[in-house]
Amino acid sequence: MSFESILFEKPEDRLVEKAEPPVFFADLNLDQIVEAAIKGREEYNLRPFFWSPLKRIGAIKYRHEVMQELERQEPARAIGAFAQRMHTVRDYLARRDRLSYQLQKERWFLDAVGVYCDAVSSLYRDLSAADLKSQGFLAFREYLRDYVNSEPFTSLAEETQRLQTSLAAVNYCIHIKGKNFTVRRREAEVDYSAEVKKTFERFKQGGDRDYQATFSEPAEMNDLEAVVLEAVARLHREIFQDLYDFCEKNVDFLDETIATFDREVQFYVAYLEFINSIKAAGLKFCYPEVSDTSKEIYQTEGFDLALANKLISEGRPIVCNDFFMQGKERIFVVSGPNQGGKTTFARAFGQSHYLATLGCPVPGKEAKLFLFDKLFTHFEKEETVEEPKSRLEDDLTRVHGILNEATPRSIIIANEILTSTTLNDAVFLGKKVMESLSQLDSICVWVTFVEELVSYSDKTVSMVSMVAPENPSLRTYKIVRRAPQGLSYAKAMAEKYGLTYESLKERIK
Repeated sequence: MSFESILFEKPEDRLVEKAEPPVFFADLNLDQIVEAAIKGREEYNLRPFFWSPLKRIGAIKYRHEVMQELERQEPARAIGAFAQRMHTVRDYLARRDRLSYQLQKERWFLDAVGVYCDAVSSLYRDLSAADLKSQGFLAFREYLRDYVNSEPFTSLAEETQRLQTSLAAVNYCIHIKGKNFTVRRREAEVDYSAEVKKTFERFKQGGDRDYQATFSEPAEMNDLEAVVLEAVARLHREIFQDLYDFCEKNVDFLDETIATFDREVQFYVAYLEFINSIKAAGLKFCYPEVSDTSKEIYQTEGFDLALANKLISEGRPIVCNDFFMQGKERIFVVSGPNQGGKTTFARAFGQSHYLATLGCPVPGKEAKLFLFDKLFTHFEKEETVEEPKSRLEDDLTRVHGILNEATPRSIIIANEILTSTTLNDAVFLGKKVMESLSQLDSICVWVTFVEELVSYSDKTVSMVSMVAPENPSLRTYKIVRRAPQGLSYAKAMAEKYGLTYESLKERIK
């Protein structure tokens, strides 16, 4: 079983790492999700992995298996211990690079190699004891077995251990006279510590008290320490020459595949730890069924992950929603009162589909989602003095660009477009856009105040943000399949604030 990568099943799944996130990230608040997930793991540079969706069902299933493997205690503990050791390796190498004295740099390098050998050997031992099931981890364990038993690695580990033992056995004496000192090999000097302890034992009263003081040990030696070390090295030329040769020979001691694994596996660990904090609040996640052919999709108990993360930290409840498409249905037309959760629903829809392409668990009890080729968003922009176009012109230009670029396998999410014109014009333009969407056959979520678009064709599905029956001014943030409610919300708000015709007439009197 050959091992390619713990993130990518096949070489063709690995794309050139992007330097920027997809253009829709901010609209869907995916940037907030990624930043929350990778917090504290900046050393791994995980953002490019979250910016690169997969294009194959098999590649997604490959990641599902690895994710599920890491939800189990034994593999997760093994990866955690390995990651900590590899962090130490990087820390030692970084310290070495900051130092000035060659001999000290060589010792930090030797210790870094020692930790690396221990990290790899321990990981293989731990994974060998684990009941692994995923293709990715099984293949990686085989790679580790071959690597750990290879002559280059066994020689590296043995030579590292021999050098560390030899250096630990180096003893020397410093004879100080006035401002001068002499460094020499340690001979048969008497150790007076036992005699001193025995002499003062008779004066002991009560329990022992430790009077030892601890001193901080900066990584950098001072000039005097460096001179002493140079002298010690001259006294033990053979050992320190071996150390120098070891460092020269093993500059590239890190195995590239293992170093890549160390970084890539953190993609899974970061996301799982992030959603575990959301699960602790009682919300559900699932591994979605992903199809690249069927557009009959659904999700139960879904939610906006970025918003959930924020609300949980504030101790506020999260509202979950369901959706489904069947038969010829392709376009959700979401209407209802302002501030009723429509935009949140659209974002949650986009987030779940995008996270599914990363091979990640998505919010919800269960889900079947579509593997899109491109995802487009059109969210309202504020007009600025610097922007020569009107809001309507900008809306139409952006929509035209999306429709030209989209394919039948694309997903389009449009939020509150055509709001800057009259209702009649919005209906006219909206039906033109709806005609293009219907012909394109893309999956679409369209949040709009133009309820006339709901009944455009058998491809449209009406979704409405609900209010409390006993108080229409109170939002429930539930989005359900039903016919739009007309102007009842506007009337309810007018009644609440005394702005109905009758109320105004009475006030004017």
